[in-house]
Amino acid sequence: MPPIVVMAAIDDQPLTDAKRQTMQPYDLAIPILPSRSVSDTAAFYRRLGFEGGAHEFDSGYAILKRGSVEIHFFTHKELVPAESSAGCYIRVTDVDSFHHACASSRLPRTGIPRMDALENKPWGLREFAIVDPDGNLVRIGQIIAK
Repeated sequence: MPPIVVMAAIDDQPLTDAKRQTMQPYDLAIPILPSRSVSDTAAFYRRLGFEGGAHEFDSGYAILKRGSVEIHFFTHKELVPAESSAGCYIRVTDVDSFHHACASSRLPRTGIPRMDALENKPWGLREFAIVDPDGNLVRIGQIIAK
């Protein structure tokens, strides 16, 4: 059987041992959401404790991280926030801390953007939601321990 060669996504070069060691040892899904302006989106998410911004090879694409949470954004200039149906769910291990950090941004409870209250849901999750300026619904929660 021929050896399997894993290629790096950015430069199409085989992964070195150093690159392999920095990759997560588990499967990972990363949401890619629309944004009218990746620079404005990055500024909004930085208020929520995320780091990052426009990708160095594509200024119309942003990568934002907060701990192990990662969200990507692509430019969609014609996006109408009130008509957006884009969104994602982010499961975390400490939703209370995540909510506390986001609450310091003082987002309103209604309109776009907004942040909903943190609540225990009847389906066994403790969660809250943020709607960003582009109308993306980002739910953040954790499983309630029994």
